[in-house]
Amino acid sequence: MGGVWNAVLGLPKRFLVGRPLRTEQMGQTLLPKRLALPVFCSDPLSSNAYAAEEILLALSLGGLALLHLAPWVAAAVITLLVVVVLSYRQTCHAYPNGGGAYAVSRANLGENASLVAASALLIDYVLTVAVSVAAGVANIVSAVPALAPHAVELCVGLIAILAVVNLRGVKESGTVFAIPTYGFVAVVFAMLAWGGLRVLTGHPPVAESASFGIEPASPTTGLLVLAIMLRAFSQGCTALTGVEAVSNGVPNFRRPKAANAAATLVLMGAITVLMLAGITALALAAGVHIADQPGRLVGAPADYLQKTVLAQEAAAVFGAGSPPFFLVAIFTAAILVLAANTAFNGFPILASILGEDGYLPHQFGRRGDRLVFSNGIVLLALLAIALIRAFDASTTRLIQLYIIGVFVSFTLSQWGMVRHWTRRLRTAAAGDHRRIHRSRLVNGLGGTLTALVLAVVLVSKFTHGAYIVCIAMPLLFWLMKRIRGHYDRVAAQLRPGDGPVTLPSRIHALVLVSQLHTPALRALAFARATRPSTLTALTVGTSPAQVRKLEEEWRARDIEVPLVVLDSPYRDITGPVLAYVARIRRRSPRDVVCVFIPEYVVDHWWEQLLHNQSALRLKARLLFRPGVMVTSVPWHLGSAGSGLEAPPEAPAAQEPGSVRLPPLPALSSQRRSAGRS
Repeated sequence: MGGVWNAVLGLPKRFLVGRPLRTEQMGQTLLPKRLALPVFCSDPLSSNAYAAEEILLALSLGGLALLHLAPWVAAAVITLLVVVVLSYRQTCHAYPNGGGAYAVSRANLGENASLVAASALLIDYVLTVAVSVAAGVANIVSAVPALAPHAVELCVGLIAILAVVNLRGVKESGTVFAIPTYGFVAVVFAMLAWGGLRVLTGHPPVAESASFGIEPASPTTGLLVLAIMLRAFSQGCTALTGVEAVSNGVPNFRRPKAANAAATLVLMGAITVLMLAGITALALAAGVHIADQPGRLVGAPADYLQKTVLAQEAAAVFGAGSPPFFLVAIFTAAILVLAANTAFNGFPILASILGEDGYLPHQFGRRGDRLVFSNGIVLLALLAIALIRAFDASTTRLIQLYIIGVFVSFTLSQWGMVRHWTRRLRTAAAGDHRRIHRSRLVNGLGGTLTALVLAVVLVSKFTHGAYIVCIAMPLLFWLMKRIRGHYDRVAAQLRPGDGPVTLPSRIHALVLVSQLHTPALRALAFARATRPSTLTALTVGTSPAQVRKLEEEWRARDIEVPLVVLDSPYRDITGPVLAYVARIRRRSPRDVVCVFIPEYVVDHWWEQLLHNQSALRLKARLLFRPGVMVTSVPWHLGSAGSGLEAPPEAPAAQEPGSVRLPPLPALSSQRRSAGRS
């Protein structure tokens, strides 16, 4: 049956994924820096499309009066981003085998801390895909409002396309994603440069929402202003998502791996800082006004469709409907969708490391045909699709779950690096102490800041949906511990003891027979050749006429193997066989039962669909019975009937050198029909 499915799925798989790659071709899939940037950094780069927007949305709770605080909030986010980038740059050099926060925490903080970091990262990767694709579709809908009713379907289709592209290989996905990533960077910097030039020449661009007021959600008192600022800061910290992906993916860089990864990380940080600062400044200069609910925009028409910050800026700078406006919309939507590629690279790599360590199923640690971790890619796509459907592709609702996992992993990673440098001080040469102290100071500052941000994010987002992540992380932590416990128990039971291997007292061979055809006779001959203690042919009586015919043929051929007929009034084949095997096992627990199943194999996969799969179901059930072994005896059919030779006659007399095989004693629930014994 496995060959059938391989044939059915093989052609579409090759069409979508491509031909298999040999293991020694691994070096050909490594990434240069120009491709590593779109592969591993599309998430933090694309977050500029909504990080500034999230800051303005949070500040709009206080009305227009608080928008002047946006530069200060953006400056705080940029400061944190610089510290985190510098910290992870050191992680790339210290842990060149990848793993990021998980590897750092496992090496320095212990098993439990590493599993907390891993659970946070895995959940955040799933949210990255859901949020990025939903935000990308939101930008598409801003340009083409008629697509709004189909947002969920668009998201699902785009996630499926991303999964297929990543299944084709890391290098191929980097080539595909390079144009949208670099295109987005180019059009945004062009927009910022042209908008800045207009501001300097005294003709600042004016956003379509500049004339609208914003109704405050509540009176802005001192403490409430502070709370709003903290919420704006926590939402602006979405600009930091995906930073750790580079440290996770160091093994995918070309040599020198660590140096190339660190350089890519610094380049990503510089681009993100410039874009976030520029988008925030241009939004204030153009008078972009945005609110969490369009009804709070004072003076807006009743049918007003609120557009994203980038869409309003592009319309103000280039003119709505102009070619540059659509270029900004297209590249923004493209990179937001492709930002999920950061997770499609980070999630499978982290899952593979966890699989090798025994905290996830071992299947996640194996590479597929294209030398990528296919199982992790498929699982990530399915989980993200489930989230999209559960939250109706709403970026606003999904983003409330976001970045908690990011800052949990950031904090654990930075404090793990502090301990790493502390250990290095004990063995390092005196000349290296200054450099190590400086590195430890950077990581300590990063760990302190990210811990404070984590507290702010938890407080400001908990009641808005973040509690879901706070529940999911402990559940995933518990699941990974249980998986590791299972693997440890299996390893302990499989470990050979000091004494000799105990042989079974006897081996009872059972050959399943439905008709007296060539495969059945071949199975009987093969079973005799193994010289078991007893040999019995077994058939299930689902049709009295077929049973009578089989008994007559059995006697006519004078087969020297007893035939046992099991009654089955409900025409079930599997149940009576299992019951018969169970009787033998109860009677002789130290004996082994070997079940021989004759099968004929057809030439074409579609022909297999025309035949009953009862043997497959029976083998699946027998697999879980202790003391039972199953042997398939295949008979390959020729397309022109060349494989249907006349079967050899069973010998009437005992063969030289053979032993007589005694039949099993009769059981009360069976009737026996046998030839000579």
